[in-house]
Amino acid sequence: MTCRRAVGRALALALAGCLAACTAPPSGADSAGSNGADELRLTGDTIALLGEVHDNAAGHALRLALLRGALERGWRPAIAMEQFDTDRQAALDAARRQFPNDARRVIDAASPSPGGWDWALYEPAVALALQYRLPLLAANLSGAATGQIVRGGYAAGFAADRLAALGLTRPVDAEWQAAQEREIDAGHCGMLPPRAWGPMARAQFARDAVMAEVLRAHGSGGIVLLAGNGHVRRDLGVTRWLAPAERARAVAVGYLETAPDAAPANPPEAAFDRVVRIAPALRDDPCEAFAGRAGPGR
Repeated sequence: MTCRRAVGRALALALAGCLAACTAPPSGADSAGSNGADELRLTGDTIALLGEVHDNAAGHALRLALLRGALERGWRPAIAMEQFDTDRQAALDAARRQFPNDARRVIDAASPSPGGWDWALYEPAVALALQYRLPLLAANLSGAATGQIVRGGYAAGFAADRLAALGLTRPVDAEWQAAQEREIDAGHCGMLPPRAWGPMARAQFARDAVMAEVLRAHGSGGIVLLAGNGHVRRDLGVTRWLAPAERARAVAVGYLETAPDAAPANPPEAAFDRVVRIAPALRDDPCEAFAGRAGPGR
């Protein structure tokens, strides 16, 4: 998810359902028109973090073409997806065994409930993983666990040994914390009360740390993370939870919408190794939804 839409999903889960190490970003990110990833060659043990604007079909198509090209050249990575929660991995594996060539039925069996994803946009990526018999991995923290962390802190969502393994026992530096809180505030159109920024940032850190754990565990022969732009950015996202050697193998590709009204919602280009420009999708103003959800108390 993009950082803004990621925390939006967490807000919906936390408020609607739940309230009743660092690498510097590379300089000079490639933003050559819409083909910023055309020369990118995904091979070997690369950790490829491929971003998205969730509802932008053009971005999904370009990302799929990049991945398909790498597979046609012989790369065989694991595929990790934000859209599947880690607690659904067993269901995902079982569905693959039962329906090895049916992406739609695999999705139906393994998708989180409630979902909130436009699965038609993700079905081609799942079908590609099935076609090439690639490991297909659930990479996201569940909505229930996310809500527990928002309400009660990390210990409410993880046992002590898991917290340590994820790296969540180490304090987040003040600059990183402040930057993530600014993203939370901006992503909710300035409508969250400041007291909510810290808990929401904590949930975002937890989700990124879980995705990083999946990449560590399954990435020795190469792995792709399909996730929102906010997760794949190098300055705030998943790569900050990887070890230095893993970060050195990582490449982050942001799929950023063009047009003046899209610019404020985009992460900075320097947060990625490569940038692919995509036309903005038609959508309603998300701030209208936040205005109805946030209520008084800012």
